[in-house]
Amino acid sequence: MRFRTYPSTAWGGAGLVTAEASGSVVRRILLGSQLRRLRESRGITREAAGYSIRASESKISRLELGRVSFKARDVEDLLTLYGVTDGAERESLLGLVREANVAGWWHSYGDVLPGWFQTYVGLEGAASLIRIYEVQFVHGLLQTEAYAQAVVSRGMPGAGRAEIDRRVALRLERQKVLVSENAPVFHAVLDEAALRRPYGDRDVMRGQLEHLIEISQRPNVHLQVMPFSFGGHAGESGAFTLLRFPESDLQDVVYLEQLTSALYLDKDEEVGQYERAMLRLQKDCPDPGQTRDLLRGLLQLS
Repeated sequence: MRFRTYPSTAWGGAGLVTAEASGSVVRRILLGSQLRRLRESRGITREAAGYSIRASESKISRLELGRVSFKARDVEDLLTLYGVTDGAERESLLGLVREANVAGWWHSYGDVLPGWFQTYVGLEGAASLIRIYEVQFVHGLLQTEAYAQAVVSRGMPGAGRAEIDRRVALRLERQKVLVSENAPVFHAVLDEAALRRPYGDRDVMRGQLEHLIEISQRPNVHLQVMPFSFGGHAGESGAFTLLRFPESDLQDVVYLEQLTSALYLDKDEEVGQYERAMLRLQKDCPDPGQTRDLLRGLLQLS
């Protein structure tokens, strides 16, 4: 799943999606993965598979990565090429095609939602465990409306008020994932720098600190702060997100946002390095209870 996309840093990471819409993204990836395994088990090249559906080798690659939508006819032809003749197995895979092509709710925000972000929105909405490390600002799922206004305005100085308001509204809608019926477990490590760097005025920052104290008491939210006093730590490479899914066929994914691009990594050795970094961060930070004390101390100073 290693591919490059083109983000805007004003998004602040994170996303929300309904179970149906997020499931469509996950099912697209699951279907692509199963088609890849079938092709490889038969020793068929991507070029040959592409020829069978009147497409290019690169189209097969995109299908197997779950990056494009599927046509039932193409999947039927591929299954025939791969020797899948059992009716129940074919219908199961074709059922995934129908589910994978469900349009996500975020299409209504297409005017402000970049295309590269749609896969991420679906993946995060489908995750059962989200772990993040953030250093620049408070993570998007934890921002207040006023703080989000300040972050988006700072990140997009040329944007008009209407566009900024749309982006903030979308961010607030995304945050519902943390209080939904099937809310994921959310582990967040914020560098102290993210709390001391002002976005907005004093009241905005005080409101943000109060919100962090409140939301950190939810049973599915585990918030920790890496204090300046600790010195160097395992988050030296910068912000990252780890996503884990309830489906056993889906590997963990690391999301890395850069200035002009983003990467999704799912190779075991790469994910493992970020897993270890996150575990060290969690071990070295004050625990959630101590973190709330730290936040209260910052609140008194603000």
